[in-house]
Amino acid sequence: MKFKLIGTIFLIFIYISSFGQKLKNGTYKFSIRDAEYVSHPIVAKCKVIIKRDKIKVIYIDSSLTLIKYGDIFDEGILMWHKKTKQWIIGHSKQDKNAKEVGGCSDGPRVIDLKKKEIWNC
Repeated sequence: MKFKLIGTIFLIFIYISSFGQKLKNGTYKFSIRDAEYVSHPIVAKCKVIIKRDKIKVIYIDSSLTLIKYGDIFDEGILMWHKKTKQWIIGHSKQDKNAKEVGGCSDGPRVIDLKKKEIWNC
C-alpha cells in the first residue's frame, strides 16, 4: 500500500513537471534569441513582468536599432500550448490552439521559462 502511494505521487510529479513550471508573479531578466540563428548567442536582454496569466516583456538593451530601451517588446497572456508543449505569449484565448507557434511563423512567440529565453524572428 505504501509503495502504491509513493509510486502514484511520483507519477503525478513527473506528469506535472513535464508541463514546465510557470513562474511566480514577479519581474525577471530574460534573453531574446533569434529563431533563424538557433546556435547564435543572445540577441538582446529584456525584463519580463508576470502577474497571474498576464505577461509584459520590456526591452532593456541597446543592441537592436529597431527598438529602444524601455519599449514594450511584447505583451499578452502567458499560456501553455498543448500541441507543442511550450509556453507562449498569446494575444487571445484562441492562441492556445494555434496551428503554429514560435520561430518565424505567424503564431505567438515561444517563451522558455526554464532557460529564461524568448524566441523572436
